[in-house]
Amino acid sequence: MEHYITIFDSNFLPQGLALHSSLKRHAGPFTLWVVCMDQRAADVLTGLAHPEIRPIPLAEVETPELLAVKAGRSRAEYCWTLTPHAPKWVFERDPTAQRATYVDADLFLMKSPSPVFAELEASGKSVLITEHAYDAEFDKSEESGRFCVQFMVFDRVGGEPVRRWWEERCMEWCFARSEDGKFGDQKYLDDWPVRFADQVHVLGKLDAFMAPWNARRFPYSGAIAWHFHDLRLLGPDKVRLQRGYRLPECVRRHVYGPYVTELRRATDRIGFSVVQAQAPDLRARIMSPLKEVYLNLLQIYRQRAGDVVELRR
Repeated sequence: MEHYITIFDSNFLPQGLALHSSLKRHAGPFTLWVVCMDQRAADVLTGLAHPEIRPIPLAEVETPELLAVKAGRSRAEYCWTLTPHAPKWVFERDPTAQRATYVDADLFLMKSPSPVFAELEASGKSVLITEHAYDAEFDKSEESGRFCVQFMVFDRVGGEPVRRWWEERCMEWCFARSEDGKFGDQKYLDDWPVRFADQVHVLGKLDAFMAPWNARRFPYSGAIAWHFHDLRLLGPDKVRLQRGYRLPECVRRHVYGPYVTELRRATDRIGFSVVQAQAPDLRARIMSPLKEVYLNLLQIYRQRAGDVVELRR
């Protein structure tokens, strides 16, 4: 039995339920623990009564220390602050659980993850992390980190010193900005292969976890899971697949197409539509570059003709 844990609110229920469907399809026996960031998410998951899903209301896990930092952090920053705690909450609730895997809610299994666990076991270590494996064109390692907080495995005993160290750092500082080599909960992982050389294993199969940033680097057929980073529902009939990357047509058709169908099924099950982002203002997107071109031409004209203004109005 594998134990997975994720964190989301009611606005992210479609992605969370799609994750659950993919686990049912590929993961074998499992429990999916969900830290519910709002009561509506807890109510919906309780009502759906999937035997594999165990909702954890946020109020159950918030400590005075967490509440003390909550006010100064955005919702996303607070979710990142909670992430290192998540494996501990699994171990506290199920004494039989020997390892817990944090998964992002927008991850979707395409194959069995058993080779990942087998690689960790063969390494003899206690924690597994995965690389972003950026395509060179989209490399954000310097800003966002070499490793991605998307699928992280912690053994109950051997992984605890690493998890606790991460928890302490994120309690001290966890914000959506770059500062002194830190960014959110993620840049802390950069030195783990050295800092925790005896405990941390870096997954060797770089294309096991794919995302928009490496969709052009590897064939999608090698992926064990896809990270649908920044995919957002814009209403009942529209979805933004990604921003800032270029997806191959085969990926749009064979990876994103089935996932959007899965999100549609999940939305039908929860009984209400969600809006996760505003539709792009096409007029503004067209007019803004034109305005920039106009201002550049105006500046060139003024340089050549002199900066003339009207004396009288």
